[in-house]
Amino acid sequence: MKLLPSPRRVLSTYVIFYVAILYFPVLLLPIFSVNDSATPMLPLAGFTLKWYEGLSGNAAMLGAAWNSLIVGVSAAFLSTVLGICAARAITRHRFRGLGAASGLIMAPLILPEIIIAISLLVVLLGLGLELSLITVILGHLLICVPYSVTVLVSGFEGFDPSMEEASRDLGETAFGTLRRVTLPMLAPSIVSSLLVTFTISLDEFILAFFLSGTEPTLPVYIWGQLRFAAKLPNVLALGSILIAASLVLLTAAELFRRRAERKMELRP
Repeated sequence: MKLLPSPRRVLSTYVIFYVAILYFPVLLLPIFSVNDSATPMLPLAGFTLKWYEGLSGNAAMLGAAWNSLIVGVSAAFLSTVLGICAARAITRHRFRGLGAASGLIMAPLILPEIIIAISLLVVLLGLGLELSLITVILGHLLICVPYSVTVLVSGFEGFDPSMEEASRDLGETAFGTLRRVTLPMLAPSIVSSLLVTFTISLDEFILAFFLSGTEPTLPVYIWGQLRFAAKLPNVLALGSILIAASLVLLTAAELFRRRAERKMELRP
């Protein structure tokens, strides 16, 4: 009698199949970015780095990259500050409406981004604000804060609140306790939050497309270049750089998160 495959083997096969379908097109991007032909097709015509070299003299691309850097750093810093406040409230206090407040903070993760983008566009134009990098930063805060809160809540839950109470009992002010006790203990989680939110902001397209106006970010610039077939190889090279940068940042964030967890486990 032929035995059926074990559930574990079936699940492992499914995961491998799913990951292959999801990431195989992404893996093709860096492969075609070093193809000597302007047409992305197999077999490759030869190996070349000229598409990467052509990026250095592209003023429009460098301007979009600078815009993305400004937006990413601003969104990461502001969302982490807001995330610290929200995570502290969630983990250290119990008040009426806590569940509803937590749900509202996390709502942008499940709402369609295009709905959020259109809603923000209508509100901002109704307020008479010009579309600029500032409006992009405001939009990115909505989607970055939930990620920041998720990372920082685990950080707050990882150390004993009695340490903060001891600091206050010894005469330290609330701000002093935050500066001398809470923030140093949260440092790995804070760094992880900054890296994650910066990566999310760097790669975000839909909100930036609706809110950037005449100051495009890098994903918006890439979208605009796709209309021109001759510029496709440079877009592939730029996309490969973005993928590599995202992987490095997310890996660093995960390493900081695991380091924080190990520190909490080793603490008596």
